[in-house]
Amino acid sequence: MFKVIATDVVISKGYDGAPALKFSENGESVRFRIGKKVYDTRAENNTRWVNLSVKAFGPVCDRIKKMQLKESSFINILGRLDEDVWEDSTTHEKRSAMVVILDEIEYCSSGGGKQKTEEAGEQPRAAGCRTRKVCLQRRDAR
Repeated sequence: MFKVIATDVVISKGYDGAPALKFSENGESVRFRIGKKVYDTRAENNTRWVNLSVKAFGPVCDRIKKMQLKESSFINILGRLDEDVWEDSTTHEKRSAMVVILDEIEYCSSGGGKQKTEEAGEQPRAAGCRTRKVCLQRRDAR
């Protein structure tokens, strides 16, 4: 098994106007895609996007509902890498893609805005802290 840790990733928008998060009919599972902009000297403007599909089931799916995540939300995730296999409905060929089966999820504190925080003279927040008050409470609890 491969463990996956992804920090400061963004929930990608749905394809062709579809919702970013696709819940099953019974609400016990959800699928979505995440993306991360990475530095690559071979790419145009020295950056490119790395995208992964994510699936969540049971209690983790319930947590995602409560978090009210949407397109462009920044998150941190922990999961295991797996392979999704299916048959293409038009060509009937066997297809596969990598997918992360989610174990844990939390809001990302920076939301891609680390530079803004530092420019404003604020202390960077710990992972998972949504406000300065929460960060201070977590720090004091240690």
